Amino acid sequence: MTGETGAHPRIRSYVLRAGRVGSGQARALAEVGPRCLLSYQPAVCDLDAAFGRAAPKVLEIGFGMGEGLAETAAAHPESDYLGVEVHTPGVGALLKQIGERGLANVRVIQHDAVEVLENMIAPASLAGVRIFFPDPWHKKRHHKRRLIQPPLVALLASRLASGGYLHLATDWQDYAEQMLAVLSAEPLLQNTVADYAPRPDTRPLTKFEQRGLRLGHGVWDLLFRRV
Repeated sequence: MTGETGAHPRIRSYVLRAGRVGSGQARALAEVGPRCLLSYQPAVCDLDAAFGRAAPKVLEIGFGMGEGLAETAAAHPESDYLGVEVHTPGVGALLKQIGERGLANVRVIQHDAVEVLENMIAPASLAGVRIFFPDPWHKKRHHKRRLIQPPLVALLASRLASGGYLHLATDWQDYAEQMLAVLSAEPLLQNTVADYAPRPDTRPLTKFEQRGLRLGHGVWDLLFRRV
């Protein structure tokens, strides 16, 4: 989910990967997309207008194929969910679920999440931010490409309203340790527990995670709040 570009390296929220768009995803892009896709723009977005109501806004970065985001949005209709993802098959898959479930509280931006945060999200406007299983870049020489770094965490914290939460999860222990160190060093954030949090019900188990747990793999959740 991360990469670098241009003469000055910067953290990005993704690496582009090829993927096939299925017929159902393509249909959802055409039929549900006009209602739920928001175009990237280098200006602050009026999220209440985009959702058609005033409600707590939660941002999810890198939602994959969207199963967890759709399930959470269906279980919590009182909140609005903005998903940011660059991969077209995942965007199509989430839009398909939005249509099938009749969800009115999900919008999607297909763009680099860092630029979305910098330009479209107003300071202190979000009730929560979710980033689940970002690319671990497991080789040590690639750790600098990981998404969760101090500049991004500072940006995320600035977009959270007072009391808003930042929820991260990873299945790589050394990345979890890095996440904990970076989040703990951000003065605008405070851990809700001593170190790692139990998985909240608002993060549904994915099939991939369930398989990993059966094989004895660990998963680490971090849940911080904006002070």
